[in-house]
Amino acid sequence: RGCYGSGHSFLCDSLNSHPNSVDSMAKLERCLVGGTFDRFHDGHKQLLLAALEVAELVEVWVTNDSMSSAKSPFLQSFEDRREAILLWADERITTHELEDNLGPAPFRKDCDGIICTPETLSNCQSINEIRLNNGLLPLEIIEVSHSLDDIGGIISSTRIRAGLIDKNGRQWLTESDRRRTYAFHSGLDEELKEPAGDLFIGPEDSPEVAMSAAMENIAPGSIVAVGDVSVETLLEMGVTPDIGLVDGMTKRSELTEKVDLSSFDILLSAENPAGEITPSLIDSISAALHNDQTTCVVVDGEEDLAPIIIHLLAPLGTNVIYGQPGQGVVLRVTSLDSKEQCRDLISRFEVRN
Repeated sequence: RGCYGSGHSFLCDSLNSHPNSVDSMAKLERCLVGGTFDRFHDGHKQLLLAALEVAELVEVWVTNDSMSSAKSPFLQSFEDRREAILLWADERITTHELEDNLGPAPFRKDCDGIICTPETLSNCQSINEIRLNNGLLPLEIIEVSHSLDDIGGIISSTRIRAGLIDKNGRQWLTESDRRRTYAFHSGLDEELKEPAGDLFIGPEDSPEVAMSAAMENIAPGSIVAVGDVSVETLLEMGVTPDIGLVDGMTKRSELTEKVDLSSFDILLSAENPAGEITPSLIDSISAALHNDQTTCVVVDGEEDLAPIIIHLLAPLGTNVIYGQPGQGVVLRVTSLDSKEQCRDLISRFEVRN
């Protein structure tokens, strides 16, 4: 890179991609790194490893809760984000609370470097302008390229929160995964019978009791209701879920009266025999999650296993609601833990291509 004032910008694609860019530099004394660091992931690690490569000490300035809340309601707390860094870091890294966009960089005299990614390079250059105006030497700017995931996308907190990838850049369901049929086997029966979430108890003949309790614990994300009784109960309560899945059955018996689905903007169909997860169901769930209108998937067959796919494909913070026979309603909010559990579950299904 060219010079900015007397502060150079060095490009690091990875720790080993351009060794001359880094090795030709004298070791910096103290390097600053700023960011949100939500869901501490491989891209964050690459950024901090690049900082450790060029500097003796690294200060990581993490945006506080006030700044991060304006970005997304689904970000982890400041303390959780800082703790994740400290659990990974060695003694050369310290963490600090960032309260504004520029932090301490414009006026600190004891720092000589700053790390950026391509989109924050201009911000670092602005910091150097302020430093020059303050009579301070500009900082060495170390530009670190983004880490990429399995399909060439950027490993970012945004894509992790969107439910697209895990913290290592792996897709939760690859394109080839989506083309397979997964068959349930009896070895999973007991595990799948257990409520995978928070169970709200209520009488079977008054499902609105349990559903009302579940709705009091809803997260800020969208609502996905699985099962005819769950969908109908919400509709009767005046709540149209963002996504519903129905199959015209309850407890494996056909309903005498079908659920009135006229409140939904879009109706999709899927073929999914009992005890299976088919590409048709996966495609329909994916389509429902990627439009902005209320959508109901009408399943020819059975939708009992749909929550596995919903959690794998849904953004973090999605509320997945389904009935627990004879007990009440289960609410589980999509999280990295729920995605990991569902990935493990589906890996133990019998697969047919």
